Amino acid sequence: MNISLHTFLVVCPLVFLAGLVDAIGGGGGLISLPAFLIAGLPPHAAIATNKISSPFGTALATYRFAKAKLINLKLAAPAVVAAICGSFIGAQISLRVPEHILSYVLMVILPVSAFLVLNKKLFNDEGSEEITLNRRTYLTATIAAFIVGCYDGFYGPGTGTFLLLAFTKLGKLDMEKATGNVKVVNLTSNISALITFILAGKIL
Repeated sequence: MNISLHTFLVVCPLVFLAGLVDAIGGGGGLISLPAFLIAGLPPHAAIATNKISSPFGTALATYRFAKAKLINLKLAAPAVVAAICGSFIGAQISLRVPEHILSYVLMVILPVSAFLVLNKKLFNDEGSEEITLNRRTYLTATIAAFIVGCYDGFYGPGTGTFLLLAFTKLGKLDMEKATGNVKVVNLTSNISALITFILAGKIL
């Protein structure tokens, strides 16, 4: 692909805006991925290149939550393993979907993801302040991490939001503690997808 000055003029301001949105409330990928597509990158390259920026902001947030001791390692560990596996599988599926079909798939996924991410009514904090490490909690976290990890590898934007919904609505965790565990799961999912796309040679 021929990368011109126009490409950078389109991508850089929008990715900057995406970073601000991510820092404030999450969902920056809903801006950055379309930016790469608008700039003319093929769908596989757009998804892959968008993965470059994701781990950095997530890593910083994960560090902050870890420092505040809001990550429960017993809960996060199996979820992390599931997220890595799911993300790898999702990325492999994405790489195998023909680009013209992937374009149509992205057109469907993007508005649905945006609706869920921007619908603040879904984020009423009804969880328990204490994490109950029972079978349901482990299963919820692990299954959610695998399914959303697949989504992250295949597409990506809104991953943290979907994990947060699963951990609070299904896992019954309070928002603060759920967010800490979600960040570490999201980080490993990001890295797994990024490595997969790097090895496939799809990142520009």
